Amino acid sequence: MKLSTIMFSVSAPSIRTKSPSLTSASFGSLCCSSYPSLQTKSRNFIPLKNVALPWNSISTGKRRYLCSVSASKSENGFTGSSFQGDESFFRSVLAGMETVYLNRNPTAKAVLELVQSADGEPICYDHFAFRTFGVNGHGIDSMASLFLDYGYTQKGELRFPAKKLRALWFSPPSIPHSNTGSGVNGPLPRIFISELLVDQISPQAQEIIKKYVEVSASGYKHAALASTLGFLTWNKPLYSEFEQLARESEYAAWTLVNGYALNHVTISTHRLKSQLRSINCLDQFIEDNGFKLNSEGGILKVSPDGLLLQSSTVADSITFKFSDGVTESVPCSYIEFAERLVLPQYKNLPEQEVREFHRRDGFEVGNADKIFESTSKEQLTRRAA
Repeated sequence: MKLSTIMFSVSAPSIRTKSPSLTSASFGSLCCSSYPSLQTKSRNFIPLKNVALPWNSISTGKRRYLCSVSASKSENGFTGSSFQGDESFFRSVLAGMETVYLNRNPTAKAVLELVQSADGEPICYDHFAFRTFGVNGHGIDSMASLFLDYGYTQKGELRFPAKKLRALWFSPPSIPHSNTGSGVNGPLPRIFISELLVDQISPQAQEIIKKYVEVSASGYKHAALASTLGFLTWNKPLYSEFEQLARESEYAAWTLVNGYALNHVTISTHRLKSQLRSINCLDQFIEDNGFKLNSEGGILKVSPDGLLLQSSTVADSITFKFSDGVTESVPCSYIEFAERLVLPQYKNLPEQEVREFHRRDGFEVGNADKIFESTSKEQLTRRAA
C-alpha cells in the first residue's frame, strides 16, 4: 500500500463581519425581528486567522459545542442496531477525520464558529459525506466497512446517471447517550458515501484512475485510516492527468487529489435555538457575513415532498503540489446545512415534544445532485469573482 502525504496550503476566503448583518433589515422578509442576543454575540465572531479548533469541539472560551444528530431509538426514537466494538476507539477515528477536515477548510471552521457565536447553543451534525472510486474495491464498501463494523445500518440508495454516480447512506447504531454530548462524543451522525461508476466513463479516464488505484493495491482496506491521517493511498497524480479527469468528471478529479478525506459535514439547522434554526435565515446570515453559497439550482435545495431543505457553501481551495512539480489550486471541501421538517403525521405535536424521528429522514437525489456542485469549477469561479 502506498501512502502519499498531501502537501497543501489553504486559500482562505475573504470574510467580512458586520453587526448589521444580524438586524431585521438585513434578514428581510425571510426572518422575524432581530434578536438582541444575536447582535451582541455577532460582534465576538473570531476572524478566520484567529480560529483554532481542537479535535472534537469548537472552542468559544467558555463552552465547547459540537454534536451530531443520530437516528437511534435510545436517543431520538428510532429502532436501530446496537453499537459494536469499542466506542471510544470509533469516536477517536471520527475525531481524526474531523480534524483533517477542519484544518484544511477554513470556511468550515469559520462558519461553525460564526453560527455558534450567534446561536449560543450546541451545533449538531446531520451527516458526514465521503467520495470514492467505484473500481477494484475502492468504492463505497471501502469506507462503509468501518461504519458497518461498528453497528451502522445500510439504508437507501441514490443514483445520479448524468454524473455516473451512485450513493448509499447509513443510519447510526443505538447508543444510550445524552443529546448534550459535544463533538464526536455526542450522538453519531448519518453517513453518506458516494462512488464514481468508473466503468461508465471514457476508457482514457478509466486508465488514469486504474493506474493510481493499482498502485494503492490493498489501500482500500485502510480507507478510514487514510481519512483519519489525511493521506492518499496512491501516489500523488500528474497535473496533466488531473486536468484530463476534470474535463470529464469534476467528481473524479476531486477524488484523485483528496482521496478518502471528508467531503463535507452538515449542520442540522433545526437543532439550533435562535431564528437561525430556519435554513432561510441561516443562509441569509451566512451570506451577509461574506461567505459564498452554492447557487446551483438556487441557494435552497428542496425535496419534492418539501420536507428536506438543504444548502451549502462553495468549497475551499488548496494549493496542491503534483508529482511532476506543478503547483496548482484544487477544490477541497465545504460545509452543508440541512433542515428536516416534521412529518405530516406529527404536525400537531407540541414543538417541545418533537424529536429527530418525527422529522423527515434520508436523502433526496435532486437535492444531492445540486449539492455535489459545491466543488465544481463553475461554483469556485463564482466564489472568486
